[in-house]
Amino acid sequence: MDFLDFIRRWKRVIENYFTYRRILFILIVIFCFFLYTGPYFLRWLSTRSFQPKDYAEVCLNDKVSSFYYDVEEFNAYVLHNPPLEGEKIYKPFVGNGVFGVEIDYESPIYIKQNLALSYPVFWHPIVNVNYENMIPKEALVSNFLSGIVYKYQCYANGLWVAYDYYAHRTVPSIFIQEIKITNPTNQIIYLELKQLKQSKWPTAVTQNINVQHGQSEMVEYKVVTGHIEDIKENSNKVIAVSVITRKINENVEIGPQSTLSLQVLTSVHYSKVISKSKYSEEKDVVENENIKRIKEAIQKHSNDFKKTHVDVWHQLWSTGIYISYSKAADAINGDKINATMYYVLSNVRSPYHEDATTPSQKTELINTLSYAEGCYGNHHTLQAVNLWSDLSSIDKINKIVSYWLLTLEKQGCHNLVKAGASGVLQAMVLSFGGFRFSNQHLEFNIHPQFLHREYLFRRLNYGNLTHLNVSVVLQEDNKAILNVALDRSDKNYYACDAGCLDDPVQLGPEKVVFPVKLTDPVTPILYITSDKQHMELLRHAIHVKEVAEAPALEHHVIALHKHGHHLGGLPTLFWVSVGFLIVVFHLFLFKLIYNEYCGGQDKYRLRYGKL
Repeated sequence: MDFLDFIRRWKRVIENYFTYRRILFILIVIFCFFLYTGPYFLRWLSTRSFQPKDYAEVCLNDKVSSFYYDVEEFNAYVLHNPPLEGEKIYKPFVGNGVFGVEIDYESPIYIKQNLALSYPVFWHPIVNVNYENMIPKEALVSNFLSGIVYKYQCYANGLWVAYDYYAHRTVPSIFIQEIKITNPTNQIIYLELKQLKQSKWPTAVTQNINVQHGQSEMVEYKVVTGHIEDIKENSNKVIAVSVITRKINENVEIGPQSTLSLQVLTSVHYSKVISKSKYSEEKDVVENENIKRIKEAIQKHSNDFKKTHVDVWHQLWSTGIYISYSKAADAINGDKINATMYYVLSNVRSPYHEDATTPSQKTELINTLSYAEGCYGNHHTLQAVNLWSDLSSIDKINKIVSYWLLTLEKQGCHNLVKAGASGVLQAMVLSFGGFRFSNQHLEFNIHPQFLHREYLFRRLNYGNLTHLNVSVVLQEDNKAILNVALDRSDKNYYACDAGCLDDPVQLGPEKVVFPVKLTDPVTPILYITSDKQHMELLRHAIHVKEVAEAPALEHHVIALHKHGHHLGGLPTLFWVSVGFLIVVFHLFLFKLIYNEYCGGQDKYRLRYGKL
């Protein structure tokens, strides 16, 4: 009975203090709270649950985490093997304009054919480490800034292998694989090194040579020379190709608590398209030149192969673009932009940085880079869908690279394209914003309606000694402004906004702010030149009916890019919750009115029906 009294007592308490309305309100609050915190709580609960420790997974995460900052800035990309759910696929690839290699065990060497490195040679250079047929956890990191692809393999017993792949920039015939094997166990581990090497190359002839490394070490290399058919149908033309690669021991052992490092060099050299009748004499020329190149490369760069390569890539990337991240569907973001630029640059030589380029040739290249008249001559390329397609296979990459180089060449940037990778990068960045060098000035030729995201165009070359930084900034009122500054300069530079009706403003290292104006008819929104008089005369040459400050950009468009929907800064879940509360409130209000009206009528009839 005591227990029943306890139940009755609590029932009376609940009836006195908790009405149906209060209970409904409490349930709504609990529902909303769980709606917001439930996913985080379940995720926390799942991570707290006991799981056996996966040493391979921990190892792989540790190796990849060192690239976290570069990945966040879209300067690097991580691809797991097999790809994780939702992971984009940008094919790991290295190249220098002479040859390219897809980082895959079965990949051949690709040489130049037309605009891209699209012609496969029947030699497969990638070396892979096998350990007792065990399958490791594997990830590849494409570092766009350094031009290096890193691969990591981690095994369950703690063994891990790190690979560095790069097609050298200053010695463009050399492909380098650096392999580091670490055995943290207390046992000797036996490994197998595998290389697919030659396939389907009936014309190839092989010989072995010894090449000196350092003061006394002699290393054996394999020389393979043959020809491949011209890609054109019914052609009697061929290309003589020579490949030299270091011979490796297929079986290696790693002692306990020790590390083994290997460097595998491959040299590629080939002729222009020649007739088959000339192949016999061209074969010896190509082969001897290739032997000469690999010997010179080893003597000059044996200790700093990687450093000289990375330095060139860093110099190439001194010019670039920043674009604010967009959550809109199918928007072009920094990852796609940097990956596309990397693939295009990997398909173009950088003759200014190559060892074989003479001082006089470098001077000529500098003069070519400084003459960009007419580049870029069309609408900005961030809106060109064909230039931003899928990059998940080597064929798709070659297609995009060809489109880009063809577009730049035909839109007035042919001089920059001829100058090599430095010029191509400049032309690409100019095209992103519709910048154009035209008759003694640089103009920013983009319609204000496209400035719904923030941009920074970094270190645009204006001649040889001047670099410009131009940024687009969105203000709180959804209007865009322009910031212009000189990174460095050899003379005074001036700028004016659309129409050039205001006096020219001198530029300097500090940012100068310009409003974004809209003219009728539409003209460029910014002009920059070193000739002040030329700029003062521009106002009489730019014939416009009206010049006014560009209207504020539509809020829903900016919200779409910032938040992925048109509803503003609050998440979709918030609006769903608000909608739910509104529905519940109206149901509760309807029930209250119904009870007061219908229930009151019933009581009235009951009360007076007995009289």
